[in-house]
Amino acid sequence: MRKAALLSLVLCVAPVAASARPPVVVELFTAQGCASCGEANAYLAKLAQREGVVALTFPVDYWDYLGWSDTFAKPEFTARQKAYVERLELREPYTPQVVVDGHAQAGGLQTEKVDRLVAQAARAPVDPPDMAFIGPRRVDVGSGKPPRGGAEVWVIRFDPREKDVLVRKGDNKGQTVQHRNVVREIERLGVWRGRPTAYRLPQAQEEGLETVVVVQAANGGRIVTAALKP
Repeated sequence: MRKAALLSLVLCVAPVAASARPPVVVELFTAQGCASCGEANAYLAKLAQREGVVALTFPVDYWDYLGWSDTFAKPEFTARQKAYVERLELREPYTPQVVVDGHAQAGGLQTEKVDRLVAQAARAPVDPPDMAFIGPRRVDVGSGKPPRGGAEVWVIRFDPREKDVLVRKGDNKGQTVQHRNVVREIERLGVWRGRPTAYRLPQAQEEGLETVVVVQAANGGRIVTAALKP
């Protein structure tokens, strides 16, 4: 039994288990220098309020050459999007782009399509491994069937507060760009091969961040399960 296998990892600390059905993970790749991204940012903020959805904003840096360096962008966010581009057999990265549960994508302004993808993901049959947080610095993933090619475990920390940035150069000069759930940290914790495994959570580098742990097929593949840390 998966739950029994997971509980066997626990020694002295009572676990905080994730809910039976994992949330749908929605990732928006955006940029402050992107003239068409403001509307997508606003839509993502609405998605973030939905029950059963974890909405994440990943600012990318490849538009910085237009004159404004995105204040939240990091190379690892761009690398994550490029992994999706390759896996989904797209021609090139673009913004705004939305990826749902690691396996379906749409333009960030195609809100009806994104809504449909989120609804489909929420209804899809799932049999995820159990996940439990053990104290502040550990997460356990139970047994299950790993995807072909293996899976990776990622910790993602994001700021749930609204962040407004006044853009002073480039296509959005003079405009205030709104953000919600901006990712501040992402780190690969290790691999998951279908056996119960414990992972050490790194210390957060900023105050006030929320944490989600994602088990995902390697190299930008489908998300197997995800859980928000209580």
